[in-house]
Amino acid sequence: MNDWTAVTVETSTEAVDAVSYILTDTGAAGIQIEDAADFAKLKPGRYGDEIIDPSSIPHRQTGAAVTGYYPSSVFVPELLPGIKQRVLKLKEFGLNPMPATVKSEAIENQDWKTAWEKYYHPVRVTRTLTVVPEWEDYQPSSDEKLLILDPGMAFGTGTHPTTQLMLQALELTVRGGESMLDVGTGSGVLSIAAKLLGVGQIKAYDIDEVAVRSAKKNLALNPAAKDVEIGVNSLLDGIHDQDADLIVANILAEIILPLIPQAYENLKPGGHFLTSGIINDKFDEVAQALRDGGFKIDETMRIKDWYGIIAHKPTHAE
Repeated sequence: MNDWTAVTVETSTEAVDAVSYILTDTGAAGIQIEDAADFAKLKPGRYGDEIIDPSSIPHRQTGAAVTGYYPSSVFVPELLPGIKQRVLKLKEFGLNPMPATVKSEAIENQDWKTAWEKYYHPVRVTRTLTVVPEWEDYQPSSDEKLLILDPGMAFGTGTHPTTQLMLQALELTVRGGESMLDVGTGSGVLSIAAKLLGVGQIKAYDIDEVAVRSAKKNLALNPAAKDVEIGVNSLLDGIHDQDADLIVANILAEIILPLIPQAYENLKPGGHFLTSGIINDKFDEVAQALRDGGFKIDETMRIKDWYGIIAHKPTHAE
């Protein structure tokens, strides 16, 4: 039985992050990137007693390939035309996605596991947070907090720029004991990180039942997150007056816009709204919508072509 489908997009170095986001957004449980530019930066060097020449390592000579791994619950043939269209549409955002070829391949479950164990390793994503795959025996330093994920289940592995922006925003904002709503939780990575940083009660939501199941499994790998409440819901539809201290959302800019009034309603005065998933050309639109919705923007953050925003609901005294 073929348990997974790999979708590979041949593209350019500059479009790697955007293509990764498209594949993740369409249900890929994880991303593998092969980029010729990564090897172009390497120079011959010493490893132990051996001299290593990067040119001797098999790798792409030009361009980049982004591969998304989709579980059997996702009907990939139905997705391929839309993926192709969204990749080509990146031209409108000033990115060159070419050659933009899209192909799929059925793979066995064991192949998936082997691929992830080869490409997915511990990554320090903020000053204190390190994302670790669940099979790694990793010894943290005294100032590290470990965020354990199973990439075979994850909808986001903590290493995409938008996720890193959100994790950094949490680290800047959390003081301890806050209540939080996690909208579009995906892998549960933000809820887990928030718990490690000291957030109190957390309610997490995702519209995708598969994502919710994935998040539950990742929450179970992290004892600090065992009491996170999680369920299926579209944004904050039907959820009112939560009086939350924090709302976090790492979703596409187009989806952030209808969330803004819902976030404002469910935050207490002085509460913070942290959001990312905002590509360069959408930043001004989202920032203005936040201001029009009553928020004050405290800080903007950027990694490559992606933005994160820390905003707050003004207090009565402001």
